Amino acid sequence: MTFSILAQDMSSGAFGGAAATGSLCVGGWVLRGDSRAGLTASQGAAPSTLWGEDALASMREGRGAAQVVNQITRADRGRDWRQLAVLDRSGATACHTGDKNTDWKGAALAPGLVVSGNLLAGPEVLDALREGFLSAPGPLPERLLSALRAAEAAGGDQRGLQSAALLVVADHAPPLTLRIDWSETPLAALDALYKRSQSGDYAAWLPRVPTRDDPERGQE
Repeated sequence: MTFSILAQDMSSGAFGGAAATGSLCVGGWVLRGDSRAGLTASQGAAPSTLWGEDALASMREGRGAAQVVNQITRADRGRDWRQLAVLDRSGATACHTGDKNTDWKGAALAPGLVVSGNLLAGPEVLDALREGFLSAPGPLPERLLSALRAAEAAGGDQRGLQSAALLVVADHAPPLTLRIDWSETPLAALDALYKRSQSGDYAAWLPRVPTRDDPERGQE
């Protein structure tokens, strides 16, 4: 029902995730992030928002990606209907894909990068998602958007797309959390929203809001 990507920008330390699906509100359901911990993507036929939140909490306590995925999925009797991808602060990745999610389903993992999905046109969707990110130039958000476009071009969600989301968290910058909860062309809408966020009054205001590195920053 969904494809997602979680990635770490080794040059800046930022973490970024992006997701798209053939249903509504993918950002609210799937993506969670904390620059102190990492990123999660909780999706599937019966996705658990609790999984994503619990995974972040566990990583904040110092547990790594594989331990977190094992701990959370093992305790849930509904795990066969769910999928969970995790990227921890050290760049380690892990993923659980329940057997009862609809084919094609799966994940591909590498240090600092995990792509996953279910109800996809085929494994080529995740290949395109990964390669679209790795081959794209520019800053992390733009590379994630390129990855989503590549995955859609490779067949994407079997139902087409209705929503898309982008999330970037970092110690040195305010969070970037953009969501298209419904659109006939959600990737184009998300790209337009991202470009709008990088210009005008909004972009000029961002350097004056607090970050983890500078929590007392104000309006001076």
